[in-house]
Amino acid sequence: MLRVKLGALHMQSRCSTPLVRELVLDNCKSNDGKIEGLTAEFVNLEFLSLINVGLISVSNLPKLPKLKKLELSDNRIYGGLDMLAEKLPNLTHLNLSGNKLKDISTLEPLKKLDCLKSLDLFNCEVTNLNDYRESVFRLLPQLTYLDGYDREDGEAPDSDAEVDGVDEEEEDEDEEDEDGEEEEFDEEEDEDEDEDVEGEEDEDEVSGEVSPCICFLPCFTLS
Repeated sequence: MLRVKLGALHMQSRCSTPLVRELVLDNCKSNDGKIEGLTAEFVNLEFLSLINVGLISVSNLPKLPKLKKLELSDNRIYGGLDMLAEKLPNLTHLNLSGNKLKDISTLEPLKKLDCLKSLDLFNCEVTNLNDYRESVFRLLPQLTYLDGYDREDGEAPDSDAEVDGVDEEEEDEDEEDEDGEEEEFDEEEDEDEDEDVEGEEDEDEVSGEVSPCICFLPCFTLS
């Protein structure tokens, strides 16, 4: 899995966008509601963080069909959430903390996000309304957690683990396979080196010369 953390996407050409699954662009200021380089080419993106980028609307976000978690805290969004369901149909976690949302009605478009399980609205004026939690849960029946707690005030588990749970298991399996292959490779290298050393020692004993120690390091290619 390719993870990219950049202050701007001027280096985007160096990586293959379809491989990127996590993208962090915090503090990368938007231009007219757009982030330069953030396009629909990120077809496999599952996590996107746009904290404090100066957004006032989400209308210019690209269509990201596989996105599960969106971090939009500390922006100036006051409404206009209508496009989220169309562009991010599989969104499960949405963080709008620290934005300019004042009324429950501004959250109505989120009803179309059928997969939405977790919503964070910390430090938004809407949280000061009477019966805020009851109203949001009533408006969004698909929601499991609001501001980190469920309807019964039970604390939510680590949201990152929820989003990446399956992927982490797959990654662990891949890492185990890679570790196993590396161990086998290292063992073979050790055996070969031992044989080479023994052969060199025999030659040294015969010739009376001392051979230099050569260390071979594995070469990794970053794609």
